[in-house]
Amino acid sequence: LVLFISMLSLTLLLLFLALFPGAFSCCTKISDEIPKGILRRVERFEIQKADGLCHLEAVILYIEGRKFCVSPRIRKVKKLMKKNKHRTPRKGTHGRKQRRTKTVKKKEKKQ
Repeated sequence: LVLFISMLSLTLLLLFLALFPGAFSCCTKISDEIPKGILRRVERFEIQKADGLCHLEAVILYIEGRKFCVSPRIRKVKKLMKKNKHRTPRKGTHGRKQRRTKTVKKKEKKQ
């Protein structure tokens, strides 16, 4: 009986996670201030709406594998989002933006 209940609980938990993948990744607290140094290192960001599973409007900033939840009303955050609107990846993308390297062609010497 105990094994049956634990298996049923595990099955229900996995079903819940499959149906509502964002349920455990919502921001529950947000910061109203953020230092400029942190904003310079933002790799990507996501906008959390106050509807659906998450009950708080927030901007999620990803920096070096960590996430920071900040208020979308911060002027510096608004500026960051406007400036980088075209670079906002969709959920599920990972990794850093690759740095472009300049290729220099060597001139051949004529003899």
